[in-house]
Amino acid sequence: MQDYPHHYIVKADAPAEGVISVSSNGLKTLPSLAPAEFGGPGNLWSPETFLVAAVADCFILTFRAVARGSHFEWNSVQCKVDGVLDRVEGVTRFTEFHVRVILHVPAGADAAKAERLIEKSDHVCLVTNSLTAGTQLSSEIITDP
Repeated sequence: MQDYPHHYIVKADAPAEGVISVSSNGLKTLPSLAPAEFGGPGNLWSPETFLVAAVADCFILTFRAVARGSHFEWNSVQCKVDGVLDRVEGVTRFTEFHVRVILHVPAGADAAKAERLIEKSDHVCLVTNSLTAGTQLSSEIITDP
């Protein structure tokens, strides 16, 4: 890992009308437009979906690190996030993120430990720690045959 601070540089380019191209050095360029809720077509990534995706992605990357550090074996994880956008005191912002985690573990795994690792991952996720909106975590541990 590199020393802090880290810098993440993203560029967005757009004509007067139409698709915005979001890019970062070494990464595939992604098209973006307003979501359907704001009058966009709803078939491309938007700033809102990028942000909610960052919450889900960061949770999984954090869980991987936390589980590895705890020598916890697991099979797969799914993280579904519902980001709630609302108007509060005249300002539109995300007010809450409902984080739903489904963790598949091998037979014999300690379900209580799995739950503690999920909770720790939610607590230390750098993306949610960088946002003012709170998170509501729910989880399900499934033992695979």
